[in-house]
Amino acid sequence: MLMKQKIKILIADDHKIVRIGLSALLAHEKDMSVVGEAEDGQQVLDNVARMKPDVVIMDLMMPVMDGEMATTELRKTHPDVKVIILTSYGTADGIANALQAGATGAVLKTADDSILLSAIRAVASGQRFISEGISQLLANDPPAQKLSPRQLEVLHSLTRGLTNKEIALQLGIGEARVEEHVNAIFSKINASNRAEAVAIAMRKHLLKI
Repeated sequence: MLMKQKIKILIADDHKIVRIGLSALLAHEKDMSVVGEAEDGQQVLDNVARMKPDVVIMDLMMPVMDGEMATTELRKTHPDVKVIILTSYGTADGIANALQAGATGAVLKTADDSILLSAIRAVASGQRFISEGISQLLANDPPAQKLSPRQLEVLHSLTRGLTNKEIALQLGIGEARVEEHVNAIFSKINASNRAEAVAIAMRKHLLKI
C-alpha cells in the first residue's frame, strides 16, 4: 500500500524561539514534515522556490517584507502554495488584508496546538480555515476602509501634529481640500477627532513608517 505523502511545511517567523517551538510541535505529526524556515518575507519567497512546501505558516510582522506582502507575492509566483497566517498581531487589518491577498488560513498564536494542526490539514486539502479567535477579532475590530495615497499622506501629517494650514502648505493643496481629506479619513477609520485618528492609525499600523 502506498504511503500517504506528508504535508511539506515552511515556517516563517522572525523570532527563532517561535520557529523552534513550531518545528518541535510538527515533528510529532506523522503526516507533516518541516522542510524549511524563514525569518522575513523575502526569505519566504526564496525558500519556497527552493523547498517547494505545500503550506507556509506565515507571521504577519516580519522585517524586509511583511507577511501580507509576502502572501501577495506568493500568490503570483506559487499559487498552489497554501498560506496560514499565525499571528499575535493586535488588530484585524493585517489579517484581513492577508486573507484578501490569498491566505486560506488564519490562527492566533494564543490558540491551542490542535487548532493550528487542524488548520494545516484543512488548507492542505484545499479548504479555508479561520479560527474562532480570528473570527472574533475580525468581528470586534473591523478592518478600516482602504485610504487613498493622498489620505495616507494627510494621516501621516496628522500623526506629526500638523495643522490643516501646515498640511496644505506641505502638500501644495488648499486648506479646504485638506479638510475634505481629514473628514474622509475620520469616516473611513471611524474616528471622531484628530487624536483618535492618530491613535487608531498607530494601533492598526495604517502607516508603515
